[in-house]
Amino acid sequence: MNTSSTPRRLVVAALTSLLLGAVAYQALPGHATTPPTTHLAAARSDRPPIIQLPPPRAFVRVIDNAYLPFVPGSRWVYGGETPDGRERIVVRVLERTKRIEGIPATVVRDTVRLDGEIIEDTFDWYGQDRRGNVWYLGEFSRAYENGEVVSTEGSWEAGVDGARAGIVMFGHPRAGLSYRQEYYAGHAEDEGKVLTVSTRAATAAGRFRDVLMTEDTTPLEADIAELKFYAPGVGLVLEFDLSPEPGRTELLRMDLPGR
Repeated sequence: MNTSSTPRRLVVAALTSLLLGAVAYQALPGHATTPPTTHLAAARSDRPPIIQLPPPRAFVRVIDNAYLPFVPGSRWVYGGETPDGRERIVVRVLERTKRIEGIPATVVRDTVRLDGEIIEDTFDWYGQDRRGNVWYLGEFSRAYENGEVVSTEGSWEAGVDGARAGIVMFGHPRAGLSYRQEYYAGHAEDEGKVLTVSTRAATAAGRFRDVLMTEDTTPLEADIAELKFYAPGVGLVLEFDLSPEPGRTELLRMDLPGR
């Protein structure tokens, strides 16, 4: 269905209603595991503003946001089928920091393998302010082919070459909030919108309630749209690729300190 002339908010609202009524609840064996194929590439004129990064003194040492608890030693393993094969993603919070804009940023390593072969290895940098907002401060990303690095496109660091930090998770999220997750003009411009904070999701790692759902897009690739589901105390548990090709990535297992 071509919806390029349909207002984006109507498309998202309709898809969200479908997901809340069926797909997110039924991500179990024997049930549907991907949302309806829908195009969400309608142009947006309502770009969220770039929010000023707080000073270093406004940040805390440990990221303990309920929906994005990046506590050192944490580890999440995700899996999903893609048109190219089986994807496995391992996310680990490292026991080290990187100073960015005067902030001791938490380092999170995200490694992606396709059918056992590494295709991407990224170090992401995050910080949490005293209000509980988690800021994305940059990343160093390497794409691989046949074991060799072929690109570092998308890498950026707040304060370098005009790049600006963005918010990836609010301390007190509410439905309707739109935000920039990063801003490095022409290279990294991901944006998000909170769709609900009260849905459910089920994955191989368990069933989750009071789940926050977001829609992630980027003006750099208007045909890409994702829905992400964050469970309290756990973090990201489920992701649907809506376009250009439908896909589903789910949490398989986790190792969280204190749990």
